[in-house]
Amino acid sequence: MAVSAFGRYPTTRLRRTRHTDWSRKLVRETSLSVTDLIWPIILKDGTGVREPVASLPGVHRLSVDEAVIVAKEAAALGIPALALFPYTDANQRAADARLATDPENLMCRAARAIKAEVPEIGLMADVALDPYTDHGHDGIIIDDEIHNDRTIEVLVEQAVIEAAAGFDIVAPSDMMDGRIGAIRHGLEAAGFHNTQIMSYAAKYASALYGPYRDAIGSKGVLKGDKRTYQMDPGNSDEALREIAFDLEEGADSVMVKPAGFYLDIIRRAKDAFAAPTFAFQVSGEYAMIVAAGAQGWIDEDAAMFESIAVIKRAGADGIITYFAPEIARRLSKPTG
Repeated sequence: MAVSAFGRYPTTRLRRTRHTDWSRKLVRETSLSVTDLIWPIILKDGTGVREPVASLPGVHRLSVDEAVIVAKEAAALGIPALALFPYTDANQRAADARLATDPENLMCRAARAIKAEVPEIGLMADVALDPYTDHGHDGIIIDDEIHNDRTIEVLVEQAVIEAAAGFDIVAPSDMMDGRIGAIRHGLEAAGFHNTQIMSYAAKYASALYGPYRDAIGSKGVLKGDKRTYQMDPGNSDEALREIAFDLEEGADSVMVKPAGFYLDIIRRAKDAFAAPTFAFQVSGEYAMIVAAGAQGWIDEDAAMFESIAVIKRAGADGIITYFAPEIARRLSKPTG
């Protein structure tokens, strides 16, 4: 639209609507709500465990009983959903990721416990093998290669046991070709018709996952890198192809990961498909803001809110962020 359609200075002064706080609020195009947030939780075996993650200040590994307490807090804050991820000791990891398909694993026990106490909270399960493999990859290795189709077989079994445990959303983060269709078929065959699939459809081979790998026990375990299955950061058209395939195969929603470095992908995805679109503000993004804030180099609170607002402005319907509880607490405080 031409600028002349709105008049010229001084008839039009764009600063008029910025002059006061109440006016800025009235004309704000993008506003945050607690219902935009998904809170990621790291689980660990034990009882009464609240173990700090050194590379994620303010984030803890939680035993199941502590995770139930956090779920109650989330519900009280109005946060609609939690995303659960497991920490796995090295002695529990195996090349075939056998723990991923154990109905009594940490994820399944946590889901049952949380749903028993906080049935109204939404639960999202990571569907991936990297927390369980002794090589740190998201798939089964055969002849020194991540085997796509064998990995899918395990992922389907994993998704079904997670749905049976009470997870409302299964979220495949592995980036194997064809896994959404296979998981959808597996869920339907098992009678889980209402279990949602949120696909990590555009997951990039990013440098920002380090603190998360520390949190789940994969630090130092990963052999090589994940560039044969996660996306090249230089590509965007490919992301649209990935998203199109996953929606066609039965994904209910899609995710872009990381969020802040890939705002253009979020915008393109929302414009192209108008599907429910989520973004993950990953561990490295969170850690950079917190670390710079601790040094006094930036205003941590302002950066926290700005980082989330721009993700939503780019087109995300919801945001998975470690800042979720702090943002929710701030949003719930009266402003006047």
